Amino acid sequence: MDAQLRPWLIGKGLLTQRLREACGGRFALRLVDQWSGLLSASHKAALRTEDSAGLFRDVEMCCGGYVWVFSQTVIPDSTLCVHPWLAELGDAALGETLADLSGVERSPYEYAWLPAVDAAAARIVEMVGEDLKPRDIITKKSIENADRYR
Repeated sequence: MDAQLRPWLIGKGLLTQRLREACGGRFALRLVDQWSGLLSASHKAALRTEDSAGLFRDVEMCCGGYVWVFSQTVIPDSTLCVHPWLAELGDAALGETLADLSGVERSPYEYAWLPAVDAAAARIVEMVGEDLKPRDIITKKSIENADRYR
């Protein structure tokens, strides 16, 4: 892994806040797309849910007009039933919003190279441009557990 990239991936605190600090007034967070869709077997396993559908939310975090981070959030329908406001975040950062709530726990981060065959990798390459190759895309995953937040 690139030595300059490593601190960004394993650093303490929210990535969004670190990007805001690095970019200053040039930081922007944009909701790219949001839709309801079916959960794959891997989604169900990662989210520990039996739900068949959920809300998908794609966000870009930019610095000076350049996309630095592409984020996809998957929220199972059962979570949306308890917390419907999650579908109304718009351009607000999910991590920062949840950090302000008590009773929300985040799992440790997991990192992996995003396979070229992954739908998110294809979408990222399409959005960012042909200069980005799927082998350049690292995924960072955590599970936000808001079960205790009411």
